[in-house]
Amino acid sequence: MDIATAAKLWDADPGWLNTASYGLPPRHAFEELQTVLTEWRHGSSDWKPWDAAVGRSRAAFARLVGASAADVTISSTVSQIMSTVATALPPGARVLVPEIEFTSNLFPWAVAADVETVPADRLADAITGRTDAVAFSLVQSATGEVAPLRDIVAAARAHDALVIADASQACGWLPVSVAGIDALACAAYKWLMAPRGAAFGYLSPRLRERMRPLAANWYGGADEGGSYYGPPLRLADDARAFDLSPAWFCFVGAAPAIELLNEIGIERIRDHDVGLANRFRTGLGLDPADSAIVSVDAPGERLAAAGIRAAVRAGRVRASFHVYTTADDVDRALDALT
Repeated sequence: MDIATAAKLWDADPGWLNTASYGLPPRHAFEELQTVLTEWRHGSSDWKPWDAAVGRSRAAFARLVGASAADVTISSTVSQIMSTVATALPPGARVLVPEIEFTSNLFPWAVAADVETVPADRLADAITGRTDAVAFSLVQSATGEVAPLRDIVAAARAHDALVIADASQACGWLPVSVAGIDALACAAYKWLMAPRGAAFGYLSPRLRERMRPLAANWYGGADEGGSYYGPPLRLADDARAFDLSPAWFCFVGAAPAIELLNEIGIERIRDHDVGLANRFRTGLGLDPADSAIVSVDAPGERLAAAGIRAAVRAGRVRASFHVYTTADDVDRALDALT
C-alpha cells in the first residue's frame, strides 16, 4: 500500500506533529473499538471475541519485530515489562543506561541494580566485563537520536551482557529486528497508534530461563481458559507465562492498527516519516538526520498559536512525523517558526 492511499485511512486534523506523545488511530481501528464499546455498554457479547484481539495484536507485533509470537508477552506498560525482566539480574548487578533515558527504562533498574550512566553515543564503548546488562531506547524520547544498535549488541555479546531495549519511540516507523536483543519492550500508544494500556515485550528464550513471573495470573496459565482456580502453579512454557491479564479494549484498538502498519510496510513508512522530518529540519536550517523525531530550540508558543500540536521535552520543541502527517503540516509549522 502506498502512503497516499494509506493516509486516507486516518481522520487526523491538520497540524498534529506529536505522535511521540500519542498516535492517532486509523479509522477502522477506531470503529472496531466503538463496536466493542457498544457491546460492553449493552452486555450483548461475551468477552471472548474481544480477547481474540490479543492474539491478533501479539501476532502482528511479532511480525513487526521479526520474532515468534511464542516469544512475545503482552502487558500494559513498559515499566512493568522491564521490572519483570529485572528479575533475571543477579544480586549486585550493574546496568549501563544512557544519561538521558525515559524513566520507564531507568527506574526499574535503579530499584533492582546498580546503575551506571554514560552519554548515549558512548554506550557501546562503556560496556565492560563488569556490565551485566545494557538498557537503552532504540530511539531517544527527548532527542530522537537513533541508537547504534549493531555496535551495542556486538559490545554486549563480547562481554556476555544482556541487551535490553525500549522500542516505544521506534516500532511503527523504524524497521526493528530482535536479532541480538534479549528483551525489547514497546508501549503501543505512540507509533503503533493503539489506545494507551497495551504494551508488548519480546523475551528471548535464554532470558526467560532466568526470569521470575512475579505478576503470574490466570491469563498466563498453561491451559488457556483452564487456569481460573486453585493450585498447582501451571504457567505457559513460552513468553505467555509473563502476560498481564489484558485490558481488552486497548488490544481491540491495537490489532487492526499494527496489522495496517505491516500491510503498508515499515520501510515505506520510515521513508515518509524521515522525509517529512528532514523537510522540517531543512526549513529551520538544520542538516538532515535519520529520525522521525526532531528536537529543536524554538518558540513552542508560536506553534500552538498556529494550531500546530507538538510537545516540549527537555526544554526543547519536539516534533514527530508519522504516516498521516502531510507536507502541508510541516510547512504550516515552518511558517509559524520562521
